[in-house]
Amino acid sequence: MGFFWSSTPNPNTTTNNNIKNDIPHPMNMSGLTPPPGCPMHKADDTTTIDDKLNPLTNMPELSIQKQPGQTIDLPTERTSSTIPRGDSPDAGVWEYPSPQQMFNAMVRKGKGDVPEDAVESMVNIHNFLNEGAWEEIKEWEKPYTEETGKQPRLLKFTGRPDAISPRARMYNYLSYIFPEKFGSELPFDRHDWTVLRNNGGDDWKQVRYVIDYYSGEDDPFGLPSFFLDVRPGLDNLDNAIQRFNHWRNEMKPTWDKAMGKETKTNDDDDDEY
Repeated sequence: MGFFWSSTPNPNTTTNNNIKNDIPHPMNMSGLTPPPGCPMHKADDTTTIDDKLNPLTNMPELSIQKQPGQTIDLPTERTSSTIPRGDSPDAGVWEYPSPQQMFNAMVRKGKGDVPEDAVESMVNIHNFLNEGAWEEIKEWEKPYTEETGKQPRLLKFTGRPDAISPRARMYNYLSYIFPEKFGSELPFDRHDWTVLRNNGGDDWKQVRYVIDYYSGEDDPFGLPSFFLDVRPGLDNLDNAIQRFNHWRNEMKPTWDKAMGKETKTNDDDDDEY
């Protein structure tokens, strides 16, 4: 498939993270574009005091019952993610909403015009992108994982589709000056994930990650693409240093090339023997 994620939200930029044939063909979505915000993650103005919000997701419990007038039987089984949940191995992993729950959430938020036969594809895309976000987070957390031997865990998350991040605003402004480098579209969604980072033993530190979701241009086969911009929030000095070191490591090969430094390859190593 033409779905991929990258750390640079520019539809004009080529990435090596192009993933194919991982989710069902999305073209039965009849040209449907991503909704302005994931309908699963945020209570709306119709929430009543009888709705019980889960503090870990900021969502009410979602029904698996069919909607009045619904003509297609949507699956009600939930799919397990690969994302560890909470600060204990006994907590298992997070589960994704079933297609029926996704559809019920859309109706609840006034998005009942979504074609019923597109919901399963939307759930697959939703799950695929979140798995991609977690892979990016694991890369950010890799130095700490190697130090402690314990993988990060996802404590909670919330959707903030109406809160444009400062970085997304900056990219949008820069697109008018450097259109060949930065895409002009704002994110169609944003998540804030609270990740638990192990500091040794039973000590876990909470780290907020910001995830901006962008729509990219269709790939050469006419399939839609998406970009994820994942990074720790600038909540403290540690996160700022982590982002600087990450940026420095990404830029080092480019800087070395600009300075005329040659990078030793495996072939060079073989020649020495």
